Amino acid sequence: MSDDEQRTLLIEREAGIETLTFNRPEARNALNVQMREELHDAVQRIRADRSVRAVVLRGAGEDFCSGGDVRGMNVTSAQAGRDRIDDLHGWVSTLIDLDRPVIAAVDGVCYGAGFSLALAADFVIASARARFCMPFMKVGLVPDCGAFYTLPRVVGLARAKDLVFTAREVRAAQAKEMGAVLEVVEAGHLHVRAAQIAASLAAASPVAFGIAKRALNQSLGSDLRVMLEIESAAQGIAFTTGFHHEAVKRFREKADPLFTWPAADA
Repeated sequence: MSDDEQRTLLIEREAGIETLTFNRPEARNALNVQMREELHDAVQRIRADRSVRAVVLRGAGEDFCSGGDVRGMNVTSAQAGRDRIDDLHGWVSTLIDLDRPVIAAVDGVCYGAGFSLALAADFVIASARARFCMPFMKVGLVPDCGAFYTLPRVVGLARAKDLVFTAREVRAAQAKEMGAVLEVVEAGHLHVRAAQIAASLAAASPVAFGIAKRALNQSLGSDLRVMLEIESAAQGIAFTTGFHHEAVKRFREKADPLFTWPAADA
């Protein structure tokens, strides 16, 4: 058996973009203990590695992730259940707050914890056949992997209650309408498009991107005074960066910009 077959998380890097692939296609990439441990190690390493400029999450085969591995759920006490979830929170919170772009390329099934992990990304690009669901109520559980935080912020409180309480499935087009998906593309173009967006964001100012992401993540829990103070401090830092100086120089010289967003038909 090869190393790739033994690993539940495949890791590839190209031009500063690290792709994490959930690698249990025979189980629709359900998260088991090994995958959670490998995700923990990968996310914490990425946090410390400034050479990683963007992250792409995807699934092996035709699915993103079907959620937690129900066959491995044999929790017998509230404390054991809490410990199981607490173990997730360190790397999940790091992923949500990572000061670099995170893109989820969602194909096929995106259920439960898989949906939560997609919500942890800055942008979700979905194939037309992608399906999203928070099925926790069906097994008497509540959303995890940060979904209590991310889902209402992404789709609004009323729609979050709808998705959680009904445990209904929504297709990619409806998920886009709700705001959970940025773009819907054909399955054959999904990973190409995710790579285009990752490459574009990787070329942005790392200082400006990191500060802006952290400020936006704090904005719904802060008031105007706090956010204006963050804005002033952040812009003061951004004005001093080499990226800003070079971008202004290129603008004046009518040269190609450092940062461009990739057109949908790129």
